[in-house]
Amino acid sequence: MYKYNDFDEAFVRNRVAEFREQVERRVDGSLTEDEFKPLRLKNGLYLQLHAYMLRVAVPYGTLNSTQMRQLALIAERFDKGYGHFTTRQNIQFNWPRLKDVPEILELLADVEMHAIQTSGNCIRNVTADHFAGAALDEIEDPRPTAELLRQWSTDHPEFQYLPRKFKIAITGAPNDRAVTKAHDIGLRMVRSEAGDPGYEVIVGGGLGRTPMVGKTVRDFLPKADLLPYLEAIMQVYNLSGRRDNKYKARIKILVHETGLDEIKEMIEEAFERQKRDFRGPPSELLEMIEEAFAPPLFDNTQSLAFDHAQEANPAFRSFVETNVAAHKNPAYGIVSVSLKPIGGTPGDATAEQMRTLADLAEAYGHDELRVSHEQNIILPHVRKADIPAVYARLREAGLATANIGLVSDIIACPGMDYCALATARSIPIAQQISTRFDELKLEREIGPLKIKISGCINACGHHHVGHIGILGLDKAGKENYQITLGGDGTETATIGERTGPGFDAEDLIQAIEAIIETYLGLREDTSETFLQAYRRVGAEPFKQAIYARPEDEARAA
Repeated sequence: MYKYNDFDEAFVRNRVAEFREQVERRVDGSLTEDEFKPLRLKNGLYLQLHAYMLRVAVPYGTLNSTQMRQLALIAERFDKGYGHFTTRQNIQFNWPRLKDVPEILELLADVEMHAIQTSGNCIRNVTADHFAGAALDEIEDPRPTAELLRQWSTDHPEFQYLPRKFKIAITGAPNDRAVTKAHDIGLRMVRSEAGDPGYEVIVGGGLGRTPMVGKTVRDFLPKADLLPYLEAIMQVYNLSGRRDNKYKARIKILVHETGLDEIKEMIEEAFERQKRDFRGPPSELLEMIEEAFAPPLFDNTQSLAFDHAQEANPAFRSFVETNVAAHKNPAYGIVSVSLKPIGGTPGDATAEQMRTLADLAEAYGHDELRVSHEQNIILPHVRKADIPAVYARLREAGLATANIGLVSDIIACPGMDYCALATARSIPIAQQISTRFDELKLEREIGPLKIKISGCINACGHHHVGHIGILGLDKAGKENYQITLGGDGTETATIGERTGPGFDAEDLIQAIEAIIETYLGLREDTSETFLQAYRRVGAEPFKQAIYARPEDEARAA
């Protein structure tokens, strides 16, 4: 992992001291809420429905055990005993008191963490593949690039007041686990014909009220050109992006309204200018960053304990099938820990669970943890011989749900239970769906299926790229849920298609059941996934199934 240097330490401590003084002025009335708002947002502090919410940055989703234990301490001392892991690979605390926030930030600084640029019209927390450095299919670990981008973008004077917030994601593998095509800039590591590593650069992706799949502006960009090329993209956006309407201020709108060919030309012209004058980071810094992400010293001792445990324990075998992925080292596995217990709140973890995860990372995982954009926690480097012991500890902590990638592994935003922008609840819907399909005992038969739920049009639950997406809206004072089908957040990204009129909360679960029953009835065999079947047959069979009742037919007419 990257470790702070003296500059990093001083920068973060100075920001904490500055914000402490600003909070004191707000508490004593010297600052109005309107005056305080831009100051708190620069430090990741939101005012939600019931309380302040602090969003803590977890750059590219990477944590160590000390940091996870500090998050547990903050949850226990300053919140209600839990934290909420988000689709930005961050963690949110939903109940801090304003006067306590500076102390929380001090505790974060003690373990090389902060809340800078987790909000505002700036470059937000850079996200990455949660299997980075471990994945069998990886071309190169993307985290050194992500760390370079974090340093480049933090407090960059030219990009602190962009037309709108700006999000960058990077993956190091051909299988995209970072949803790069739904970001303002997506970077996919590729190799040239000569075998040199570089990047495919994707621009103009995004969800929200105008969902768009990003478009490739460079098939191959040499690694040495990354920063001047990104500077060029940012300059084009900063100068040409719309500022008259915040709903049309994202770079995706600029790409759409200007056209891809012209945008590419604008970027290339800016790149040529930028490249002539660009002074890249010193080689010592690049070497230091690369060294920080050197692979751990793996123990390649082979053992039959992993195989024997699967033979002896069907529950453990089920856990391995869904929650353990192939590692580039054959003696190891990547363990995904589900934060989606049946009937639970997606993404929530208690302080005690955080401590358990920290203990496991320290004892069995080379002291590394990852937060995934799917609101789960990853132990990226676990020796196969140790996975049975890890599983036993997870069971004791209520963290051994064997559902990664299945129906109950649902992404859901906090919705109207917390968020001031939400128009409907998300959490109860996720809880009802997971509970219902647990009752039906169909998860394994259904196979891979991604359900994503957003409580408003801002799409924090990524519903547009869910195989089944659910969008909660207010319809004449009543919660109403639209369904989209066929979305995909991977390298074959697509935006889901709306099925038709929405459903009241009490009818929604029945509609989801009808969709899945239709899939089970029309798939060619058990190997055909929901997304594959949808792409083969289209939307019509599913629409017929969910609008089959007379009242629904009348509503859809």
